[in-house]
Amino acid sequence: MTKATRRDFLEIAGVTMGAGMAGILASGHAPAFAQGTTVHWLRWNDFVPACDQLFRQQIIPAAEKALGIKVRYETVNGNDLQPRITAGIQSGAGPDVMMLFNNHPHLYRASLADVSDVAEEVAKAQGGWYRVASANSSSGGKFFAIPMALIPAMNAYRKSMFAEVGYNSFPTTWDAYRDLGKKLKAKGYPIGQSFGQSFGDPPTFAYPLLWSFGGAEIDSGGKVVINSKETVEAVKWMTAAWKDSFDEGGLAWDDASNNRAFLSGTICSTLNGASIYIESKRKPDQYKQANGKPLHEDIAHAPLPGGPKGQFGFHTFTSHVIPSYSKNVKAAKDLMRFILTSENYAQWFETGQGFYAPGTTSWETHALWKKDAAMAPFAIAGKSGLTPGYPGEPNAKAAEVLTKYLIGNMFAAAIKGQKAEDAVAACAAALGKIYV
Repeated sequence: MTKATRRDFLEIAGVTMGAGMAGILASGHAPAFAQGTTVHWLRWNDFVPACDQLFRQQIIPAAEKALGIKVRYETVNGNDLQPRITAGIQSGAGPDVMMLFNNHPHLYRASLADVSDVAEEVAKAQGGWYRVASANSSSGGKFFAIPMALIPAMNAYRKSMFAEVGYNSFPTTWDAYRDLGKKLKAKGYPIGQSFGQSFGDPPTFAYPLLWSFGGAEIDSGGKVVINSKETVEAVKWMTAAWKDSFDEGGLAWDDASNNRAFLSGTICSTLNGASIYIESKRKPDQYKQANGKPLHEDIAHAPLPGGPKGQFGFHTFTSHVIPSYSKNVKAAKDLMRFILTSENYAQWFETGQGFYAPGTTSWETHALWKKDAAMAPFAIAGKSGLTPGYPGEPNAKAAEVLTKYLIGNMFAAAIKGQKAEDAVAACAAALGKIYV
């Protein structure tokens, strides 16, 4: 066996520590980890199952070989991710890498490893992070989460149904959307929207609706301002439109319910990621229109309508954190470097077929967005996405509001019969206990 010199060691270490994943691959050497190092990686059960399969069958085995580690890949329901990290931090043991949504990393900032080195390497190589990515993952110039991707929220809608009631394109105002929904609900095809307590579709609808009427939970200085006439107007609009135009069972829906409703042909439109379209395109013989043609041919996408104060978007954001209790922080970082290297990330992104939009700008012009006109609106979602707490910071307090579903619950309370002014006042009181 050839004896390694001090210079050999320093060269390898310098490549591994200073040049990131590109250096590791160029060196031909795996990083030096303790024998039997296992990185436990926790993610959600992907809405695009092929993405999980890609990780399990191709990317993870390649990472294990390149890095000299073992990876335990575990998936759970998306709503179970936050309880898992809370339990892990409280007990001081759990997964080494964990997926989180939106600004949830801010809640655990004090218990997370600094991952600025990984985030900065990715940003430098891929055009820089969108503001929505950096805001949800960092504060004070330090990253405590590694951005992964956005799940752009767009309205999937039935072009033929819209045309039946005189709409040849998606409405640009809330009032027009209510009018369309009322006409189609009378025909048995209402708008479908989840207002249950779930991490994805309810907040991505509720927050932009609030903002578009001029409402906000806090102002730019962090003062609670939700108890306003603008917020009351947004709540009143939703309450009336719910009866007129929406599937009223949506109060009990989670993030999968509207997918099922749309694919079964019982609703005309819903706010969602691209998973509905991708699934219908993947199984054209299973999902069909009434005329027998493939359902995906009748689906188009558009952003939410605008209100008196503008048009806004809130796209579910995903990132990975490394809890500071982990005994494998360096190995976990190198795993994330490997996953986010352009070549490996491209495999995952392309497998997702547009369900995910990268958090860096260089992917806007990727060929995937140009292959299918129905997917074009998703390409630049990163530019338009705002964060919880807007126009304030998406900090731990805004994350607590989001995780307690307070904004969505305000609308839901009024839908269930509470007076709009009372629902808003109750929300303001709850926010006041957080923003102190």
